[in-house]
Amino acid sequence: MDKSGFVQTELYKRYIQRRNMGSLIPETAKKLFTAEGLKEAAKQSQSMIPIPRRLKKAIENFLQEQEKEDMKKKVSKLSDAMNEFKNVSTQLKSADGYESFRDIFDANERSKRWKLKSFYEDAGLRYKDDETLAYVATRMPAVYCAAHRVLREVKRRLPDFCPARVLDYGSGPGSVFWALRAIWSHSITDVNLVEPSKSMSYASRNLLRDVKRLPIIHSYENIQALNRIVTKSEREHDLVIASYVLAELPSMKERITLARQLWGLTRDILVLIEPGTPGGSSTIRQIRSHILWMEKKKCRKRETTSKEESESQESTMNSSSSSDTGAFVVAPCAHDGVCPMDKTGTFCHFVQRLERTYSQRTYKRSKGKPLRGYEDEKFSFVVLRRGQRPQSSWPLDGMKFDTLKEQHAKRNPEDLVIDYEDQFESEPEEEYVPSEADNPEGSHLSDTTDEEDVYEAGEERPVADLGSGWGRIIFSPVRRGKRITMDICHSTKRDGSEGSLDRLVIGKSKNPTLHQQARRSLWGDLWPF
Repeated sequence: MDKSGFVQTELYKRYIQRRNMGSLIPETAKKLFTAEGLKEAAKQSQSMIPIPRRLKKAIENFLQEQEKEDMKKKVSKLSDAMNEFKNVSTQLKSADGYESFRDIFDANERSKRWKLKSFYEDAGLRYKDDETLAYVATRMPAVYCAAHRVLREVKRRLPDFCPARVLDYGSGPGSVFWALRAIWSHSITDVNLVEPSKSMSYASRNLLRDVKRLPIIHSYENIQALNRIVTKSEREHDLVIASYVLAELPSMKERITLARQLWGLTRDILVLIEPGTPGGSSTIRQIRSHILWMEKKKCRKRETTSKEESESQESTMNSSSSSDTGAFVVAPCAHDGVCPMDKTGTFCHFVQRLERTYSQRTYKRSKGKPLRGYEDEKFSFVVLRRGQRPQSSWPLDGMKFDTLKEQHAKRNPEDLVIDYEDQFESEPEEEYVPSEADNPEGSHLSDTTDEEDVYEAGEERPVADLGSGWGRIIFSPVRRGKRITMDICHSTKRDGSEGSLDRLVIGKSKNPTLHQQARRSLWGDLWPF
């Protein structure tokens, strides 16, 4: 076994051990956060995500034979088709909502198996050669950045999570795979791609042609083909992700059907990403509610069955399956209750700014004006995990913050004296920054460098746990004078069973520490309670 394979095996073994032993280790003492630790743990957003050099180069090579005017027509045609489909998807009947798919569990429907009546490509947009070229040129970088933003938060919230087997449903040209490679390049060993479009599958293989150290990749046209070829013991995946797929299905019933199939293939974590529109947010919200409701019903049924058995059998069952039953939301919600934004005029979505590539600046519509060097991708997402939500203390428990007057009273007069000698220090020597030309063979590692490497050995990054003590900042904070107003979705109960969307006003005089953190917080960051 080579060195990379040994590292992947050891990481996966360590992840499995911590996953199995996590619920058995009692919480002996609460680790208090510092002010800087709170800022670091709550920071989940990124101001701008750059596109990896190898991905930009691969896109340019894939489009190098296309003429500029023809590509503009293809991009315009794809944009019109997406807008038309978006308008059609928003016209779903209200009867096709939560109450309708909840009734599927009735007695007359229990005998039916959950299968899609039509394949994915028959229900959604059809990507032929022209549409694929336009998608790679304009949409692929945006989908990559949205997936990178979500998966990066999963890694930061779950530092011990090292997926080995991954399923990417609706993989397209491989946008999510590039994000997976940037986040978990050392642990992923097997990747299953489900994509019905042959032109999209060809584009995915072409873009990865010059990439080294790839995991084992299998491609399938649909889930039925995957279930037919893969053995039952190998169908479960540590991570299942579906991005910008569910909204392309014509009805909510088919979306719920597909989500149930993906959840059945999930061993640990399911990630769903949709466009940041009212329709996309509604799809995410309803699927979230359905999976949580489905798992709660299974737990109640199992508890009822266990009561009828003997005490010895009951204890054996609980010890072996308590950690594998149920489901809870990892992100963006801090609770598993009803979405507080349901039946309101607003919808839950987030924004990620990305660096525009050459193809985006060249082929997108500009109305005669040069495009900006960046664009904002709006998206809605949910991350679900099997098991029960950890019951941990909240981050602000046991912490005391001084008011502005108390901080001024504790100041040391010596700290206010200016040492003028420090203003004329000698200039430091320039640090040597290695370039790609210095190491051409290993330059591909620059796109997959883990962000945890910035911390020294033995130094732990502050982590926001999966308890219910971290709220989510919805929309951009409003700064007015020395007050900052934020809309925060948070849990109202310690067990995370209910949530609420409240408006918080942070003043500098009462709590300068949290005020400073609020000034640096962005849309999508966490907020401690």
